[in-house]
Amino acid sequence: MEPRFTIRVYGLLLHHGSVLVSDELIKGQRITKFPGGGLEFGEGLKDCLIREIREEIGVEALDVHHFYTTDFFQQSTFHNTPMQVVSVYYTFRVADPAAIPVVTAPFTGINGPGDQEVFRWWRIEGGREEDLSLPIDKVVWGMVAGPFRGMNHGCLVLKRVTGPDRGNTQGLEAGSPRRF
Repeated sequence: MEPRFTIRVYGLLLHHGSVLVSDELIKGQRITKFPGGGLEFGEGLKDCLIREIREEIGVEALDVHHFYTTDFFQQSTFHNTPMQVVSVYYTFRVADPAAIPVVTAPFTGINGPGDQEVFRWWRIEGGREEDLSLPIDKVVWGMVAGPFRGMNHGCLVLKRVTGPDRGNTQGLEAGSPRRF
């Protein structure tokens, strides 16, 4: 069997202690995930995220920085044939977060047949991994939420931390609060 892969690119948009999530109805299934989607042939990874954010949310992704790439095997649950998922996550900001059309409760306004999507701000403090639908998103959620458990930040900054004292792994630490 020839190996088959799907490459997915997702964005982490932080704002006032929350992260933007997408509630989607895909093939009749309710999915809560980070915004983003599939890489198209001939497209770069950052370009994919910028396109997905523009198409889905209607805003421009700015200051796009790599955050995480899947480093384990994940079988796709959305394909009928065996397919490995490789997901790449980026942090980004937007010029005006208030310009993003959001709802306040999960799946508000999603009804009827066909694929549908709404966005909402999800509080990092008190957020639960099990509220995300995709296995790789759950891993990324631990990276986002872990460093901030029990902290009271009005705004959050994620910094990748590397160095000899941390081995070859990447970690996160709280940075100086600033507005996103």
